[in-house]
Formats: sequence, structure tokens, C-alpha cells
Amino acid sequence: MASQASSATMSTGKTHQQRSEVRDGMRIDWDVPIVMDDGLAVRADVFRPVKEGRYPVILSYGPYAKGLAFQEGYPSAWQRMADKHPDVTAGSSNLYQSWEVLDPEKWVPHDYACVRVDSRGCGCSPGYIDHFSPRETKDFYDSIEWAGVQPWSNGKVGLNGISYYGINQWHVATLQPPHLAAMCIWEGAADWYRDMTHHGGILCTFWENWYDMQVKTVQYGAGERGKRSPVHGELVCGPETLSEAQLAKNRSPFGDDIRAHPLDDGYHKARSPIWAKVKTPMFTAANWGGQGLHPRGNFEGYVRAAAKDKWLEAHGIEHWTHFYTDYGREQQLRFFDYFLHGKKNGWEKQPRVRLQVRHADKFVARGEQEWPLKSTKWTKLHLNPSDGTLSEKRATSKAVKNFKAMGDGVTFLSAPIPHDTEITGPSALKLFVSSSTKDADIFAVVRVFTGDLKEVVFQGAIDPHTPVAQGWLRASHRKLDKKLSTPYRPYHTHDKKQPLKKGEVVELNVEIWPTSIVVPAGHRIGLSIRGKDYEYAGPSGGKLSNFKNELKGCGPFLHNDPLDRPSNIFGGVTSLHFGGGRAPYLLLPVIPSSRSATKSRARERKR
Repeated sequence: MASQASSATMSTGKTHQQRSEVRDGMRIDWDVPIVMDDGLAVRADVFRPVKEGRYPVILSYGPYAKGLAFQEGYPSAWQRMADKHPDVTAGSSNLYQSWEVLDPEKWVPHDYACVRVDSRGCGCSPGYIDHFSPRETKDFYDSIEWAGVQPWSNGKVGLNGISYYGINQWHVATLQPPHLAAMCIWEGAADWYRDMTHHGGILCTFWENWYDMQVKTVQYGAGERGKRSPVHGELVCGPETLSEAQLAKNRSPFGDDIRAHPLDDGYHKARSPIWAKVKTPMFTAANWGGQGLHPRGNFEGYVRAAAKDKWLEAHGIEHWTHFYTDYGREQQLRFFDYFLHGKKNGWEKQPRVRLQVRHADKFVARGEQEWPLKSTKWTKLHLNPSDGTLSEKRATSKAVKNFKAMGDGVTFLSAPIPHDTEITGPSALKLFVSSSTKDADIFAVVRVFTGDLKEVVFQGAIDPHTPVAQGWLRASHRKLDKKLSTPYRPYHTHDKKQPLKKGEVVELNVEIWPTSIVVPAGHRIGLSIRGKDYEYAGPSGGKLSNFKNELKGCGPFLHNDPLDRPSNIFGGVTSLHFGGGRAPYLLLPVIPSSRSATKSRARERKR
């Protein structure tokens, strides 16, 4: 750590100076220094009512440069959202819109002080970048406690934001800052290993690419290589210009660090929440289409956090959109009004779980009281090797089905279903597998097809052509945590590797992330067991400005690192085994039609 600290001080001593102004109905303090416990000052922008008083605080802390305009930093995402959802831009000048944090023009009029903090090493805050590290979490803690004692603060601090600005909320809540009173985690993963860096033990390449595209571009010291704020004209990456060598010394080798920790060791545990200590009142919002990053954390957080006051919401469409629409913003406002302003607005009486149940062409709102749903009929669909079907009848004859271990694999299909069938909740897959090598990667994809076998895909959080649900497991990571595992949510320890012996048949229990879909009558449910990432057979989803890869069905959440998946280990033949006491199956959370229809109608009547 000493070398990190020294490298982070290579500078000319220039800093943005704190300055204040009144504009657009807000009192704005730019680049306010917040001194951390090691003496380094991070920088924050504060937006608050013009009238003097003490107000509750909504704070965000993260790496995306508080002064970078959403429209400039993420133009393709902004344009899509603004065009399709005019309520996002209505009632605001949109001058203060930034990526994945709230628009202060829509919050300050409700008597909130909005604080945006540039995390250490990013934007206008100097220092060494080490994402989700204990150092960064402590900085977040110190920022909360600073906000809680300012003369314009009423002492209650809430946290709000998408993705990174949600992930780190789980972590800082573990430290239990005294002034932290409520938090809204909007599409925020939690477990650094299982949700983010290694899916089922398989390395996800997203983070290394994300680092290049979304962090290095806004690192403190980028100077004129970065952008200027369209509001006040200052550089969004601080007033200094550091050399590329200096910039490199001031940031962790993020991709290498992740790759160096293939198991859930101390590195990962230090960057993950301790659920028994997460007691802050919370509103956790998941996206059904966010497979590959966030939704698992939102659901796990709701189920496992020790907080007594907690609510869960699940929706669809793009990752960033509903945070800004009236649908999402009004829920956030009611939540924070209740816990930070103390308003008696009935928030505590609303259903603990609010679902936007996904259909092929729409979403239908429904309230529930628990997760997973008590009404769930856990349904086993057995894999039949003779005809490639999924059915409630198990195969009894011994059989083996082989596929290239890094190939497209095999697909099993149900018969056309006789009536609309809702699947809402987590799923699991049991397989019996052997390999021609000492390991194998399993990519499980739950899909929906029309009766004539045209795949039905959905707008995902990132990718416009996503399947229903996905799960992953590396065979050598098959060890289960018996205490935390359930039939519908196998939980793997990822603390040791158990290499396969050639020809050895092992039982694999694959966790498939939560989803929701009402499968129309006449359609088929499909399960693909692959040796590589899913790819949509239709047209490309194009590219977004902040991602390197073309969108082919999995967005940027790919598992194609040749160092993690060398062909001599993962390029053999994978065999699926059936019969002789081996009955592989897909376990689905089917919701009885009478219950789902009744609750949906009741919900519609209340709207």
C-alpha cells in the first residue's frame, strides 16, 4: 500500500477550487473537498435548495466523473432513453444529468441535498484507483459521515444510484455508518466473485474491458484528454495533466488482479458484503434482463440482508432507463420521503415485493409479499436424450450425449405448452457430466420458442436480443455450500478446485439466475447446454459507445479469456449422462395461473 500511496502523489499540486453559485433553482457548491482519514481529499458537487435550512442528503460515490454529462459520455444510451421515454427529460434542463446518478433538478425541489462524490483516483479526486477495495469503501463511509454533519444536512443520509453506485452501497452498509438512514440499490450486484468476476467459476471479461472504456477515460490527471463540463467549463478529470506512465502508476492492474484470484479468496471477500451487518432500510431494484451482472445481487440482498425494512422491485428494458423514468423515480422518492423526511406517505404498507411480470409483448405489475414466491410450484422438466425433449417424465434408459466442449452444445425442447405459463423466480439445473479432459465449462440457457421454433428474445439490460435466463458452472467448481444451498438456488463455495478424472461422471448443480416470463400457449420452453456464451441467431444488436464488443445476445458479459479457458483443458469433449440412477432436470419456478391472473387483475384495478 505504501507504493500505491506514493505513486498517487505525483502531481503539480493543482486542484479545482471550491466555488458556489445559484442557478436553475438550486444552490450549487462545486468541487467541495472531503478529507479522508488518510488525509487525501476527494471532491464532491453539492446541489441543494436555495433557501437556508437542514435537508436530508442523497449521496452517490463512484468513478464515472461527476462533471461528465450523460449526453457526452454515453450518447447512444442517452439518445435511446430520451427518444423512447420523454418523461425522463421533461421538467428539467438536463444540464446536470450524469451517468447512473439522479438528476438533481428533479430532487432538490423536494427538499433534498444531492451530493455527488468522485471516488479516489477518478474525476476530480486524486489518488490510487482500487475498485471496491476496503480503502474505497472506507472513503465512501467517510463521505457519508461528512454529509451527515454539514450545516445544511438534517443528519440523515440516503444512498441512490445505478450499477457501481448501487454495488458499493452493499459494501459500505456492512460498515454501518451512523448517519446512513436508507439506500436504494438500483440494479446493483453484490458478491464480487459470484455476481461479477467469475460466473460459476468462469472468468467474465467484462471488468477488464469496462476498466479500459469507462474508468481510464475519466481518471484523475487525464487533463485535456478528458472532457469539460458543459455547465461550468472545468475539466472533468481535474486540473492536472499527468503522463500515461503516471496515470498507470495511479491505478490497480484491474484485469490482472481479477485473473490472479480464480477462487473466492480474501481478495473477493474484502469486496463483498457481510449480509449479517447490512441493516440499513433498503429498496433493491432488479432487472430481469440483466443476466451476467446485477440481478442476482439485488435478489440475494433482499433475501439475505439483515435489514428488517426492505423492499424488492423487478422490472425490464434497458439497464439505465427506469431509474430515470417517472415509474422508477416516483418509487425512489416515496421511499426516501418516508425514511429521510419522515413523511407518513404509506410506503410501509406497500407490498414488500413489486414485480413487473414479463410477457412476450408487455409487463404487468403485481404485488407480492416474499421472494421466492410462496405460491411457486417447483416443476422438474427432465432432459430426454432419445428425442431431445424436456418433459415431466424422466428418462430411464442409459444414454450419453456428447458435444464439443467449447461449442454450441445441445438443446432440449418442451412440447408446445397448452396454456399461458408464468415462470417467475430462480431456477436450477442438475446434470451428470464427464469430460475428455480434467475440466469442463457449462453454459446453461433457458429459452422460449414459438410453436414453429422461432426464438423469442427480449430487450435486456444492455443487449436487445437476450434469452430468458442463464447460468454457468465450471465442473471443477462443483462443490456446494450445504448450509446456503437450496434445491432452487445451489450455492457453490468456489474455495477449491476438484479436477475431473478422464471419463469420471460427476453431478453438477447449476444456479440459473432469477427471471420472469409468461410463456404464451403454443410456445415451447427450451434449454441449451453449451460450451460457450449464448449467441442470438438473428441480427446483431450493434454496438454501444461504452462497450468494446458487438452485442450478440450476452451484451458485454462474455467468458472468452483464453488464459482462463485454455483449449488443452476446455477444448475436449463434454458428455451428458442419463439413466442408471442419473436423471438430469431443469427445475423451474412455475406460478399457478389462477393466482397470477387474480393478483394481476387486482393490481390493475388499483392503478
